[in-house]
Amino acid sequence: MKVLFISSTHNKAGRGSIVRMQGESLSRQGVEVYYFGIDRGGFAGYISSIFQLGRSLRRNKVDILHAHYGLSALVALPFKIRFPLVVSFMGDDILGTNNEDGTIRKGSLLLARFNVFLSKWIFTHTIVKSRQMFEKLNHRKASIIANGVNLTLFRPADKAEARAIIGEASTTKLILFLSDPSRVEKNYRLAEKAVLLIGDTDVKLLAVYRHEYLSLVDFYNAADVILLTSFHEGSPNVIKEAMACNCPVVSTDVGDVKWLLDGLEGCYIVSQDPIEIANKLLMALNFNKKTKGRERIIQLGLDSKSIAREIVKVYEKVIN
Repeated sequence: MKVLFISSTHNKAGRGSIVRMQGESLSRQGVEVYYFGIDRGGFAGYISSIFQLGRSLRRNKVDILHAHYGLSALVALPFKIRFPLVVSFMGDDILGTNNEDGTIRKGSLLLARFNVFLSKWIFTHTIVKSRQMFEKLNHRKASIIANGVNLTLFRPADKAEARAIIGEASTTKLILFLSDPSRVEKNYRLAEKAVLLIGDTDVKLLAVYRHEYLSLVDFYNAADVILLTSFHEGSPNVIKEAMACNCPVVSTDVGDVKWLLDGLEGCYIVSQDPIEIANKLLMALNFNKKTKGRERIIQLGLDSKSIAREIVKVYEKVIN
């Protein structure tokens, strides 16, 4: 089975490594995975990519096109008549993009509705990351398959050694925010407000982004707690990766986080209230030990091998 992954290589959302990791997990299941990168943004960039993709498909025979993110699917759409087209939506391409006050931008809402239409009537099959996204689609040509976690890469390690690697003092109470603060939907302002309310000079909020994906395991193991304050998510990889490293988590109730963390000691679901977040951060900091998050990931079948098998089932279905 030969599959062509189609995804953007110019976006700032950090999806490139995640797509590559999924491709590698599928390769280990015997799928031949090829990659087509959309390296230019804007209308002209996407039009140019359509012609480039056409030339690529004339040179290389594949069985399935698998587009990651809604805009990437538009590049693949002209070739749907020749190939089954599977589309993985990531979150805001179905849920919309937020303004700083948490409201949904009107333009992104229109694009999200267009993606829902394409998913129902045009695409061969759609993969979404959470029940919330699935309910937006309201049709049967969709599967809920979250991104898997590479448990070989993301694993518990000694905190002191991890601190030394990332250059943080062992005495600092380290709260990690694993995203670019400029991404409005991640709501970094709320994270800052909550940490200020703690009022402890030994507590440090560290935004981690533009780092090599393979180095993130050191940050997870160095952290005292992972903080996620997003307005919305699909199935946030940072939460699952942190769980695989047995790191405590404080997160807003977005995507499938409540399902992931349900009853997990040392992990807390919060509202958008900075006071509540500050209180739960203190509880997580005082937890001061490893969680059983890795065990939960295995129980839920969210390791990359299990997820790859679920995706292969989708491929077999669309081919048949």
